[in-house]
Amino acid sequence: MMNNNFNRREVLKLSGLAGLAMALSPVLSAFNFKDTMLQRKIPLSNQLLPVVGLGTWQTFDVGNSNADRKRLTQVLLEMKKLGGKVIDSSPMYGSSERVVGDLTSTNNFNKDFFYATKVWTSGKEAGINQMNSSFKLMKRKQMDLMQIHNLVDWRVHVKTLKDWKEQGKIKYWGITHYTDASHYRLENVIKAEKPDFVQFNYSIRSRHAEKSLFETIRKNNTAVLINRPYESGSLFRHVKGKALPEWVKEYDINSWGQFFLKFIVSNELVTCVIPGTSKPHHAIDNMMAGYGKMPDEKTREKMYNFIKNI
Repeated sequence: MMNNNFNRREVLKLSGLAGLAMALSPVLSAFNFKDTMLQRKIPLSNQLLPVVGLGTWQTFDVGNSNADRKRLTQVLLEMKKLGGKVIDSSPMYGSSERVVGDLTSTNNFNKDFFYATKVWTSGKEAGINQMNSSFKLMKRKQMDLMQIHNLVDWRVHVKTLKDWKEQGKIKYWGITHYTDASHYRLENVIKAEKPDFVQFNYSIRSRHAEKSLFETIRKNNTAVLINRPYESGSLFRHVKGKALPEWVKEYDINSWGQFFLKFIVSNELVTCVIPGTSKPHHAIDNMMAGYGKMPDEKTREKMYNFIKNI
């Protein structure tokens, strides 16, 4: 009998992922999931987005390496097969934008994803030049989401992004940061400028956003992307050698990765979480967190307390 309490290395340890459908079968059978991944509406438009996507910081910064690009192509294929859409990048992430653009365009599924990137520089013209470069690198005529990375020179870039949205060059615009200390700044910008999206850090042990940021998001109908869901891997180190509690099986949780992600996406104000990975079996494991029964509020607190007391 197959043990369903997988860790990140054990989930689908396949030989090059050959015969994927067959290998997936026993793992997927452990799930009570519907035909499609859970989706949430972007409040502004009611467009639906699947709740698990993909971040590209470090993981897609592989330059021209054929071996790495082949593996990342498989990551994108598995993501697509299991219903993920959002790919988030930035000029800050080295060659990631170019790699995303190359892989999605050469593999004929460039229309299957929701493309998000960022502006990460100061000054109006520098911002325009950088964003135009991102369009070329990611091979996009229209960017689904352009964000102001870590609020760098946000007052200047907001004007450009609002103009570009009116022109149809971008579909949505947003703001981002990755630290608890930035949350109040994000709230102030949300209240003042009404961005379509906000991206920030949130995880089972890092819940600062619950103090007031989520309430500001609710009041302003802002879509949410979540970064740092695994706290840069420290969550996996925290549970190393520990077994999943038996009661999580009721919520179709079969790995620690799914445990951490389901805590996040069970928050109904979260539109999509964007864990980064360069490994196909991790991508599969991540996507599975969007399927099956979601924890309710009482269970979320039970999950938090379990992790806190390990």
